Amino acid sequence: MSTTTTTLTPAPAGSTGPAPSKAAVAGEGRIGLRANLRHVGALARRNLLQIKKDPESMFDVLLMPVIFTLLFVYVFGGSVGSSLGGDRHDYVNYLIPGLMAMMGMNIAMAVGTGVNDDFRKGVMDRFRTMPIARSSVLIAKIVVELGRMMVATLILLVMGFALGMTLGTSVLGLLAAVALSAVFGAAIMWIFILLGLSMKTAQAVQGMGMLVLMPLQFGSSIFAPTQTMPGWLQAFTDYNPLSNLADAVRGLMMGGPVSSSVWWTLAWAAGITLVTAPLAVSKFRKKT
Repeated sequence: MSTTTTTLTPAPAGSTGPAPSKAAVAGEGRIGLRANLRHVGALARRNLLQIKKDPESMFDVLLMPVIFTLLFVYVFGGSVGSSLGGDRHDYVNYLIPGLMAMMGMNIAMAVGTGVNDDFRKGVMDRFRTMPIARSSVLIAKIVVELGRMMVATLILLVMGFALGMTLGTSVLGLLAAVALSAVFGAAIMWIFILLGLSMKTAQAVQGMGMLVLMPLQFGSSIFAPTQTMPGWLQAFTDYNPLSNLADAVRGLMMGGPVSSSVWWTLAWAAGITLVTAPLAVSKFRKKT
């Protein structure tokens, strides 16, 4: 008895593969969960090998937590720490959980630009001719980017503890905060995947991403308390999902009420995923 295996090998860079065959699309519905997981694993390994060949792609993950922490602590730490009723040390305890909430947003942009670049090189056309679930290609991207996000979060925590951050709850609270950030980060990645599939160039994805990121990040409780903001901006921060995430992570790490913020964050993550994930998979299947 002989068996046939499918090798998930992308087309050479710069080449364009054939359009996805009807047989491949029709066969997708018959792929079981175990096969889907195997395909996700193989595609995730392919993405990891890309990082190994291009270690410079990890510079943002390695340097961004260091730069953001030093910049905000030593530029704004004195004034914002005073508004918190303390000093720069108190601002470190306030800032690091907020930056954890921000990591997923910044890293998510790389998912959109990566998907866009793969389509430009013809790699995705090759994948779409294979009898694999279309969602497995996109999920593998998210899995690898979540790994990059965990590396950035670890560096951020090391920086925080080096600057005097104190954990106000427990290790379990810290792990819960990291897990909540990862869940929300994965949801945001679906938005950027959809942008990567919709925009013509990676530069356009980055430009649109910045238009989304800047108001959400700075119009939130990530960097400073919202009590001193104008009333209209406070109203925006109240509905900003990043404020809910930052407050939830801060409560899980430093103590305080968290139930409302946690549930709102999970609700935002579920809603974003339920809306954007099917749209992204459909766009991936039909994109020409």
